[in-house]
Amino acid sequence: MNLVPKPAYPWPGVIRRYADFLPVTATTPVVTLLEGNTPLVPAPGFVRAIGGKFELYLKYEALNPTCSFKDRGMTMAITKALERGAKAVVCASTGNTSASAAAYAARAGLKCVVLLPEGKIALGKLAQALMYGATTVSIRGNFDDALRIVRELGETGLIEVVNSINPVRIEGQKTAAFEICDALGDAPDFHFLPVGNAGNITAYWRGFSEYLNAGKADTRPRMMGWQAAGAAPIVLGHPVEHPETVATAIRIGNPASWQGALTAASESGGAIRSVTDEEILHAYKLLARTEGLMVEPACAAPLAGLIQAVRAGEIPDGSLVTATMTGHGLKDPDTAIRVAGFEPIVTDATREAVASAIGLS
Repeated sequence: MNLVPKPAYPWPGVIRRYADFLPVTATTPVVTLLEGNTPLVPAPGFVRAIGGKFELYLKYEALNPTCSFKDRGMTMAITKALERGAKAVVCASTGNTSASAAAYAARAGLKCVVLLPEGKIALGKLAQALMYGATTVSIRGNFDDALRIVRELGETGLIEVVNSINPVRIEGQKTAAFEICDALGDAPDFHFLPVGNAGNITAYWRGFSEYLNAGKADTRPRMMGWQAAGAAPIVLGHPVEHPETVATAIRIGNPASWQGALTAASESGGAIRSVTDEEILHAYKLLARTEGLMVEPACAAPLAGLIQAVRAGEIPDGSLVTATMTGHGLKDPDTAIRVAGFEPIVTDATREAVASAIGLS
């Protein structure tokens, strides 16, 4: 099957690029914003700062069209919804899913409804959902309440659910693992990523496994998933009724892909663990100041986990490690401003005043 477009479009989006691994046909009406093909950024400064002796590459999903990894799954979800004749889609979200669903629905000409937990969404993400034209409903409850309602709405048959309970979302998200192997020539030794609703760790493991089975990789990584301590149901072994963490993207108390996450960790010889908000914010700032990469707080959970693993001696010297940076730091500007530790210096509009303020006089 050849869905690759004319050479004028060097990157065709993840569906056309990986069509042989996805549930599409030559007649599928592909809805794409040319997502995927995100960079794998080396992070030697961060590794030095934490005392490691290994190679670290960050899959910088912030450079997807809506600035998060959700676009990989959403191109599939909206494409299949359109193929099935849906007129409207709905999702529950802590932010990134709502932004992505709204954008891809707009691209496809579909009505989009998003349910958000009141007061629990970063403003950058809310702004996106509103700008893309989604009907946005803020409920007095948490993400798990919103997802329950979305499931119930989906059962009416009147609207298509595009959360990761929709299996084609996982199919799209697995393409990030393909890209990592394509870039490195094989799978890494370890892959670190945040765990909220757990769709991403499930998807990456599927992707690494499918590439191995297809002979496009020789190995699979150990999957290291990290939850926030205040929202760590998989680590605790039971749902968390009132999850709390600064990392709003993973503030989820009852993950939809719980079993998939456990399977990924078990089959890979990896683990799912937790880090505190203090550890998350430390890694959040450290990455920005050692590598010049600004990510949303959830991305810092696996980096905080990597620091834990280095201190425990779990990362052998010379290892090849990758980590998923799920979304852009500008998704949550309020947290960035609050924790940066700096404020603008106010001074007179003269060379002498500025020189004095910055220590040049």
